Amino acid sequence: MTSALVNLVTWARGRRHRQRLGQRLSLAWAIVVVLAAAAAFWVPALRALDGRAWPAPLDDVYIHFGFARSLALGHPSTWIPGNGYSSGGTSLLYPVLLAPGWALGARGVWLGAWAGAVAVAALVDLARSLRRAVGPRAPLAPALPLLLFAVPVLDWSWFSGMEVAVLGAVLGRSVLAIRQVEASTLASRPSAQLRAGLLLVALPALRPETAPLALLLGVAVAHASGRLAILPALARAVVPTMGFLALQAAANAAFTGETTAAGAVRKLVLTDPYRPPTEMAIEVLRNLVANAPHLVRLRAEAFEIALGGAPFHLAPFALAAVAIAASRTRRLAIPLAAGGVLALLLVALNTTAPFQNLRYAAPSLAILLVLAWLGADRLVRWGRGGAVAACVLVAVSIVGPARGLGRQIDHFARASRNIAEQQVEVGRRLAALDPPPSRVFVGDAGAIPYVSGLPAIDGLGLGGYRGLPFARASVHGVPAVIELLERLPPAERPDVLAVYDGWWPGLVPAFGRRLFAVHITDNVICGGDEKVVYAADWSALGPPAGPLEGDDLDVLDLADLVDERSHALRLPGPRAGWVIAVTRALADGTPRFDAGRIVPSGRGLAFDVLAPPETAPSRLAIRGDGSARLRLSRSREGAPAETLVQSFELPASSGDTWRDVEVACGDVRAGDRVQLDVLEGEARLHRLVWRR
Repeated sequence: MTSALVNLVTWARGRRHRQRLGQRLSLAWAIVVVLAAAAAFWVPALRALDGRAWPAPLDDVYIHFGFARSLALGHPSTWIPGNGYSSGGTSLLYPVLLAPGWALGARGVWLGAWAGAVAVAALVDLARSLRRAVGPRAPLAPALPLLLFAVPVLDWSWFSGMEVAVLGAVLGRSVLAIRQVEASTLASRPSAQLRAGLLLVALPALRPETAPLALLLGVAVAHASGRLAILPALARAVVPTMGFLALQAAANAAFTGETTAAGAVRKLVLTDPYRPPTEMAIEVLRNLVANAPHLVRLRAEAFEIALGGAPFHLAPFALAAVAIAASRTRRLAIPLAAGGVLALLLVALNTTAPFQNLRYAAPSLAILLVLAWLGADRLVRWGRGGAVAACVLVAVSIVGPARGLGRQIDHFARASRNIAEQQVEVGRRLAALDPPPSRVFVGDAGAIPYVSGLPAIDGLGLGGYRGLPFARASVHGVPAVIELLERLPPAERPDVLAVYDGWWPGLVPAFGRRLFAVHITDNVICGGDEKVVYAADWSALGPPAGPLEGDDLDVLDLADLVDERSHALRLPGPRAGWVIAVTRALADGTPRFDAGRIVPSGRGLAFDVLAPPETAPSRLAIRGDGSARLRLSRSREGAPAETLVQSFELPASSGDTWRDVEVACGDVRAGDRVQLDVLEGEARLHRLVWRR
């Protein structure tokens, strides 16, 4: 009896030793594969750059670097110190991991080396988490790292310097956390659920389109409650993510006036102010069916071609189907699959989704590979036939995409060279100017301001500046962006423009004088072959908005989104209200730029009167033209609508001088809601001024 016990203990110790040895060998193998995959992309790119910079195939990498630098300097959620809060950092957590590298001396382009180290550690952790998630025995463990790096277009994103690798690590940890909830004792399960719920917050904190995935995985955590009450379990697993999303929206609203992040305002098809709701709905539906340009490209290139093409691309989907069907993995696989699909559908609403080498599809691709691993592990345990099928499907999933490896490695190197030779070079040349610019205007918030170290304003709004709605203005049109620049004190206006001419029609002819340009060949990733730098001349802009003087009681400057928001302006859209810009002379001959909006026949504007309460405006001065006939009416709380002016003419422009048309409007008070309708013609309205 004693001998049998001794033999049993010896066998158990030997088994644990073998398991630990197997886990260590798996970890070592994962490290080897990750480093080999990283070297396959980084080494050719470093050669293409002659070692002058760390490879960064996207200008967006430097956006993260900018937020990381600001955080290291004590300015969280800020693109550039002094600019104020920005909601344009789509990954809130990633700069937190980069900031220590900047603080420790990885400055400039070489912060990319720190980002590379973070990516390697994250991807090793992903492999380790998935290895542990299937239990101590994993017959296919040697194939796991190969499967994770089998898709070259995903590898491109893994090693790009973006947040995708860290997202992969959090995804792996989330899978492991749910497994640990399932394996926990009844007494320890509440704390395991809470840990899982807190971990899931990191998913939307890294990529906003993974918010549905985090919530669905939270439901899976609660589903594993056993005999525990379901509502407290849901609270532990889901409320942390919901709280994070609510807090983020509240912060955005408090500091920017928009609950939505700047990236969504700028990029989503639903934010177009000129499309009718029916057209938006049709566009959304098109993005969900087979003939949608965005989704077809995402589906065809990221989930067919990238996976090896037909029929090879079906192998990982077959393994994912096994994970969904198997009782042991169903609880985890169903929310993973649904979250991946929802993330892809959200991405399909992004007008830039088909570009940047399909990086927006990377989270859904990573989820697919996780599902394939879970399915392969289940299948290999279903007897000899299942093991053979699992080996074949895993082999096809690994070998099938390999044909695209050389092309993706080459694209990575060429894209990295593009960014270094254009964006980074412009930043370096700006920093070398004597005297240096005080502030630079850019249309991409990446390498130029980061490398130059100059204060900057991002006209597309991702950088954020003093709470001004640049992202929303950029969607309305270039004149609306210029109107926001007019609100700034002259000393804060950028004295240099670094732009793609095609992105900013009308800006350069009115306000720029060419200094130099940086032209690249073999462009595969930049917004244009040539980035041009101009000296800015804002003399045609008026003084910043300030206290009204004289007879002017209230001014509504059309196309100035701040003014329009304060007056609760209702635009005449859809398919109307387009912003326009004109430069004419004031009465004294001074040139003056002014943006405005086009209001066609049968449409109108509605807005609130903000005159001081003790005043009674009696005249409305309109700066505009268009050979249009207008009507002015008013509504007041507690009283029926009343027509103030039945009809008056807005003449066509004559000459190069601004002229205001004035109409007597009778009794108007602060708080009145005024409607200005175009009865005939087309009105081009620039400014509405209430006077005594």
